[in-house]
Amino acid sequence: MPPEPVARWQRRKDARPSEILAAALACFKERGFATTRLEDVAAKAGVTKGTIYLYYPSKEELFKAVVRGELVPNIEHLEAVLDEPGPAAALLERLVMVWVQHIVPSPISIIPKLVVAEAGNFPELARFYLETAVHRGLRLIAAILQRGIARGEFRPVDVEHVVYCIIGPLLFTVLWQHSLGLHDDQPLDAQAVCHAHLDLILHGLQMQALPTAQTSSQTGS
Repeated sequence: MPPEPVARWQRRKDARPSEILAAALACFKERGFATTRLEDVAAKAGVTKGTIYLYYPSKEELFKAVVRGELVPNIEHLEAVLDEPGPAAALLERLVMVWVQHIVPSPISIIPKLVVAEAGNFPELARFYLETAVHRGLRLIAAILQRGIARGEFRPVDVEHVVYCIIGPLLFTVLWQHSLGLHDDQPLDAQAVCHAHLDLILHGLQMQALPTAQTSSQTGS
């Protein structure tokens, strides 16, 4: 007979890091980062506090592992899309759809609120999140805009600052969802907001013919 108990133990051991990360994310969502203790995470994961230290030496490193394991893969997926042929508008649409379908409904959507709330008390984590997620996302959006401009799909814009105009409403959906949205009698439809935002982005970026002198004079008369 195969050593079934050993096999179950091995599967349990292999699953521990992901179970710990899921438990940590749940605790961060319930308690916030500052007030979450490793004992809380261990209890939710069904392991001892010592077991957590085998994988993550501190609560800060545990938080970083959550970001790397849950959020960064979505950015990597979108970065890979840049190597594919196709219009820049389709890339922007895919970016928004990843946000709508994989970030907004996921427990990971709490991360931006946690970072904003704790940035003053934990500046190292704020810098880590900026470098690992935010700046990487902004570079991704900038690359899409630059592709669209270079190909004549988008009109020339101030890429350095337009990227913030694009990412801002997306972040707003999850910040609202985990703060004021909890107390609002009229829940925000995050998907509808993201779709409306995409529509405004694409219409605002599309090339438009400049008015002729005749048209301008008629408008001014």
